[in-house]
Amino acid sequence: MLFRSIDALQASLQVGGMVALAATILGLFGAKAVTRYRMPGQNAVTGLIMLPLFIPEIILGIALLILLNALNIELGLRSVVVGHIMLCTPFAMAVLSSRLDGFDKSLEEASMDLGETPWMTFWRVTFPLAAPGIVSSILLTFIVSFDEFLLSFFLTNQQPTLPVYIWSQLRFPNKLPSVLAMGALILVASCVLVVIAEWVRQLGTSERHVGVA
Repeated sequence: MLFRSIDALQASLQVGGMVALAATILGLFGAKAVTRYRMPGQNAVTGLIMLPLFIPEIILGIALLILLNALNIELGLRSVVVGHIMLCTPFAMAVLSSRLDGFDKSLEEASMDLGETPWMTFWRVTFPLAAPGIVSSILLTFIVSFDEFLLSFFLTNQQPTLPVYIWSQLRFPNKLPSVLAMGALILVASCVLVVIAEWVRQLGTSERHVGVA
């Protein structure tokens, strides 16, 4: 059991890391588009991005499974990553939108007026100010991906993630104590990371509120 649980843990860590980075990048660009620009159909596009939060995960998992089978895409950790990115991107976008919407937009305008390109303005002005939100988004999306069971269950093959592995061991009574211990450790670690993510997200917000006041 030890070696299989370690393999499942490594699989969850790999999937969570890739999903956290990809979802945060997509969420950052989506949040910047929503908070900085006004486009036709913007509300509809935003609603479409947020739709996975409101669809029952079992329906989402079955739909993705049917789609991947129709496209002849082999199930595995890569398919799990795709499904988790779809689920985690709305979380990242929500966190980053609140962060980008909270600082003075005139700072970006001043950078542009001083001759910086939009790309350099993003790296020198927007990115440093949004950094706490980015770190918070990475932590939050990693937790969501690491703890996700239903999508992983539908989209994985013979290499399960840790939640799927724990579920598979519940039918063995002699393994129940160790499974419950792993579940307790995951719960504690998730709670700690959520607290850290929220603390990081709020860094600098009090100073901005004081400055505005």
